[in-house]
Amino acid sequence: MKTVVTGVSLCLIACVAGAQQGDGTQASVQAEVFKPAKVDATPERISQLRVPAGFTVLPFATGLKNPRMLAVSADGTVYVTRREQGDVLMLRDADGDGQADGAPVTVANRAGAHGIAIHGNQLYLATVKEISRADLMPDGRLGPLEMITGDLPDGGQHPNRTLAVGPDGQLYVSVGSSCNACNETNPEHATMLRVSPDGKSRTIFASGLRNTIGFDWDPATGELWGMDHGIDFLGNDVQPEELNQIRKGHRYGWPHVYGDGGINPQSTPPGEISKAQWRAMSDPMVLGYTAHAAPMQMLFYTGKAFPSEYRGDAFVAFRGSWNRRPASGYEIVRIVFDKGRPKSFEPFVSGFLTDAGKTHIARPVGLAQAGDGALLLSDDANGVIYRVAYNGKVPKTSTVMKVPARSMQQQSQAGIGVPLALARDEAKTRGTLEVASSAIGLDGAIDMRYSEYKDGVSMPLRWSVAPGAKSYMVIMEDPDAKPITPFVHWVMWNIPADVTQLAEGLPEQPRLTEPTGVLQGATSRGSVGYYGPRPPAGDPPHHYHIQVFALDEVLDIAPGSNRDQVLKAAKGHVIAKGSVVGTYQQTVAPLK
Repeated sequence: MKTVVTGVSLCLIACVAGAQQGDGTQASVQAEVFKPAKVDATPERISQLRVPAGFTVLPFATGLKNPRMLAVSADGTVYVTRREQGDVLMLRDADGDGQADGAPVTVANRAGAHGIAIHGNQLYLATVKEISRADLMPDGRLGPLEMITGDLPDGGQHPNRTLAVGPDGQLYVSVGSSCNACNETNPEHATMLRVSPDGKSRTIFASGLRNTIGFDWDPATGELWGMDHGIDFLGNDVQPEELNQIRKGHRYGWPHVYGDGGINPQSTPPGEISKAQWRAMSDPMVLGYTAHAAPMQMLFYTGKAFPSEYRGDAFVAFRGSWNRRPASGYEIVRIVFDKGRPKSFEPFVSGFLTDAGKTHIARPVGLAQAGDGALLLSDDANGVIYRVAYNGKVPKTSTVMKVPARSMQQQSQAGIGVPLALARDEAKTRGTLEVASSAIGLDGAIDMRYSEYKDGVSMPLRWSVAPGAKSYMVIMEDPDAKPITPFVHWVMWNIPADVTQLAEGLPEQPRLTEPTGVLQGATSRGSVGYYGPRPPAGDPPHHYHIQVFALDEVLDIAPGSNRDQVLKAAKGHVIAKGSVVGTYQQTVAPLK
């Protein structure tokens, strides 16, 4: 039976949460919980599904219980994860009749198995906290699973990790938020991570993404796009599901700003940053879709079995709302792209909502392009994988579209291979500062508690006074790191002129309230604030240059800016500089 909760009590929750800010916020929110009942996916109901002229949608496999994310290997073998059952199933269609041959084969078992991707001859699998990989065998089965990452952030409200291999050969991993709307304590929550195929290197590619389960690369431009889940309990039509162009180092609003600049009344940014400032620091969505529709896997169509106007467009599976009446989602939607820009959302497969929206026969989740160019869709309600095919004539196309790697490569290489900040043209000056830190011993080694292998607290620091200084800034870099050289561990600026020392353990947030007005920027990890030494175990000692600069002005740039942006703003204003160098070596590898 359906479940309905009226908006009265939810309104009280929202209003109280907003009032607790102490900023005069008062918001009345009418929110509802509405869950259409599940009914069987009978042949009669499936026949009522609506698709564009020339297309058909039929079951590829049934009785799968909880199929989620899909991946297809080069030989057309279909793999699907099942979160509830904790496994990966393999299906094949050797006779090409559009239906899986026989019963599925279980090829892997991992609790919470969800994200899946294939790169070359290897399959990658993500659970809540782990990424594993295995070789693909000639019969489609998997070799032994090897865990390459075991410390992804724990779950919370959004535990479903998804991953895909970018055109640059790197893994991109979506880590959802732990909550509906809060200031996360782990900077890797609500992000897109970039992970090397061996798991040894990991950075935050983009942040402020509440739960971007579905993402893919435009085959025309190589740009990364994703559909983000909107905040709950803001009303039937708020917040829209967001289509974002996801770029390195960019922030996308959550939890304080949504859509094209809407303000969340329930939240408070850290460090006394106003919501207007947070909005200015964030990218607005490019297009919005019906609120609470729950976007899942996203796929750009690169095949040659659909009409030519579909090539280069994207498809998104919408699992369906629970926080809206009438229900939204429960469909596949086409996003029309033109020269690298999205133009509109159009219905592609609808009708999974039945009985005037009171019931449903499917909650769409996974999307994949089959070996023959058809579209596969998984349903985790009735356990069906559907196959969407075009039966009309299509122009002969010789090749499948290939996504160019240039954009992702350029983004990932920005700021790499440059001199240390002290030696950059932007920092030219004849003035000098004396810099010291009690975190560095007489032998030059940095105490372990300031590393990410232990406490990870920021180092205490002091420096000499520079006459005429209006502010100071700090940049900490490791020139021995690879492949990101130099690796930025700390960026801080607008330290007041009367402050010449910093205590250990400063907050890792864009703006500090003590010392007043100090701003912090992004590290090479992609997080804001201090990120301690974390060289690979077994490396020779890495050298950490803690550089201090005296400026003749206070910089007018946004919190969260990166090292290069800060240095650009400081050019021509550096009146003195100095540094202290410490070393750190990790001899014992930590447990994954």
